[in-house]
Amino acid sequence: MTFIWPPLHPWGEFVAPFYTLILFKRIKMKIGIASDHGGFELKRMLISRLSVMNHILVDFGNYQYDSGDDYPDYVIPLARSVANGEVERGIAVCGSGVGASIAANKIEGARAALITDHFAAHQGVEDDAMNIICLGGRITGVETAMELVLAFLNAKFSRGDRHIRRIRKADPAGTKLLD
Repeated sequence: MTFIWPPLHPWGEFVAPFYTLILFKRIKMKIGIASDHGGFELKRMLISRLSVMNHILVDFGNYQYDSGDDYPDYVIPLARSVANGEVERGIAVCGSGVGASIAANKIEGARAALITDHFAAHQGVEDDAMNIICLGGRITGVETAMELVLAFLNAKFSRGDRHIRRIRKADPAGTKLLD
């Protein structure tokens, strides 16, 4: 079961603080987000901040802290949703970000990477069509995570011939989203 945040009013308007409606009049992006226990607190902070920016967030879990959960149970459904175009981009958080990246990349059409710096956050989208950012909840602070996520969300794939050529060489079966 997935939850969409922020909730919508019956007329399609956000049920959010008044200042949010004034500052952000349009929906920016539909974003999927998932974490295990290692990324649970960072995911909660990201949801709180991104929802105020008028993004629609689809939470793939975990919905409560559970030290016995497993990241593939949340990251794989997120990756499928991104690959199918149900959400535009994905954010996956586990303890280090490595496991989330490995799990997400098992899904055809998912292009996930563990990101630790600003350049890679936008360059991964611009040159490599990255559609899922993976973060380490135990190693990335909330301010850094927000900087990385915003760079990722604001970036656009360049569609440069050399980048498309390289992507097709690396993943010939998974390039349907490039067309």
